[in-house]
Amino acid sequence: MNIGDVADRTGLPAKTIRYYEDINLIKPLRDSNGYRRFREQDIHKLSFLGRARALGFTIEDCRTLLALYEDETRASSDVKRVAQDHLAQIDAKIADLRAMRDTLSHLVKACAGDDRPDCPILKDLGGNS
Repeated sequence: MNIGDVADRTGLPAKTIRYYEDINLIKPLRDSNGYRRFREQDIHKLSFLGRARALGFTIEDCRTLLALYEDETRASSDVKRVAQDHLAQIDAKIADLRAMRDTLSHLVKACAGDDRPDCPILKDLGGNS
């Protein structure tokens, strides 16, 4: 199966598939003419990676999860630890976004939004609060 077919089946762009090969997340076979020849296991790995990336896992997390997925002697606690660490990062980002939203909401409410030049938003951004 060629890269175009694999892209269609996995929903990943061909450029992403090539990148995953470049960083050794997948290793498709090569025909004598140098073209990639993808197997079902490659498609499965690419689908796995696509789903993991959609959940926001980093490339290194994906590398770890893929290794754990392929290791039949893995401990599920190792998988859970990777997922818990990622969840903690997501929670921290959500907290940061909420704080940003609260600050910006306060500044928007404080701005009269009229023809006067005085603007608390610019004053805050300029560090003159």
